[in-house]
Amino acid sequence: MKIQKIVFSIAIASLMLIGCKNEIKKEILPANTQNVTLSISGMTCEIGCAKTIQSKLSKKEGVLDANVIFKDSIATIAFNPNKTSQKELIAFVEGIAGGDFYKASLASKKACKLACDKECCTANKKQDIKKECIANCKKACCTKKTE
Repeated sequence: MKIQKIVFSIAIASLMLIGCKNEIKKEILPANTQNVTLSISGMTCEIGCAKTIQSKLSKKEGVLDANVIFKDSIATIAFNPNKTSQKELIAFVEGIAGGDFYKASLASKKACKLACDKECCTANKKQDIKKECIANCKKACCTKKTE
């Protein structure tokens, strides 16, 4: 009787190990993936605000990848345009936390792009682009006085 219980236990354990194998799922990205960079105002902290926005964006249908950078007040989002749009993403971000805290808009592509490099503020001779960079990026390179 004892041997029978041991053999039965080993059989059950073996089946559990075989049945619980983690299968690696390969995610197939749609061919027409689009990216958008949003400026987000109203964030007051990295953990409570930026991470919450990033987490909620990542779970939204149609969003393939989301990265929110608190320091720069921007979110970069890769999304499937067949399932969502830039306007829907902006409305979604603004609706987080009851819609009272965050304001989102498209980030300026001319002035800052994704990282707001130092050249963003110094290389552009047009004063209006420099002002736009300072207003949108809020990075150290942009907040220094420019010519």
